Amino acid sequence: MRYIILMLLCVKYRMKKFLLPMLFMSSLLASEINWIHDYDDALEIAKQQNKDIYIFIGADDCRFCVLFKKKALSKKAVIERLNEEYISVYLSRDQHIIPFHFETQGVPRHYFVGSDGKVFHDDRGSREEDGFLSILDEAELQKE
Repeated sequence: MRYIILMLLCVKYRMKKFLLPMLFMSSLLASEINWIHDYDDALEIAKQQNKDIYIFIGADDCRFCVLFKKKALSKKAVIERLNEEYISVYLSRDQHIIPFHFETQGVPRHYFVGSDGKVFHDDRGSREEDGFLSILDEAELQKE
């Protein structure tokens, strides 16, 4: 809805050449999760930004991980919430170094970690958008 209003304003004030590219770029920025692939880097950023960390541990050949990415992690509400509230970390057990205290069997795995490095909620399994948003709600409750 807000994009339609901006488009109408652009046309009304003949600012198409300026605002349309800006509008396009802003829609691209919110279309992906800002993944980090190093846990230690994520801890540093979380401390700087005073945010918690969401860790998704998967595997390259995991069909449930692919399904989770498609059914939940590609949805606008999930992307916006993760980018706004968390430092998001994706660790593939086939490609990345995973700290020993995180379980790597039975993926996809989900960990919610404070900026102090303490896990306050964990879960596993593939979810669709609403199910994953519920996990985010549960994690917030566990944090308190």
